[in-house]
Amino acid sequence: MSEIDRETCECTELHMDAIQRARSAMSSPEQVDKLAELFKVLSDPTRVRILQALHCQRLCVCDIAETLGMTQSAISHQLRILRQARLVRARREGRSIFYTLDDDHVSQVFEQGLEHVME
Repeated sequence: MSEIDRETCECTELHMDAIQRARSAMSSPEQVDKLAELFKVLSDPTRVRILQALHCQRLCVCDIAETLGMTQSAISHQLRILRQARLVRARREGRSIFYTLDDDHVSQVFEQGLEHVME
């Protein structure tokens, strides 16, 4: 194991200026909780696949189910979770309900996450 692979620091000196900068950059506990919840929602492969399908175009539940090879009921359940997390939004048009990504932030998070894993 190389020196850099060890996870414990052998230094006993605190770097107070760095600690203060890190503390001042920390989000509030409420914001951290919301961010952790967002990552929980994104941790499900089916929900990620739904976001990927919606990344380029709007789709109804039937279209998403067919695209992913799943039942409409299973897709509806996942869409409910995605709506609650404000990652997708629904719009009724006649008898159909179409889903899209909620806003550009969702699209950016998706694109950056995909870019990160493809490096």
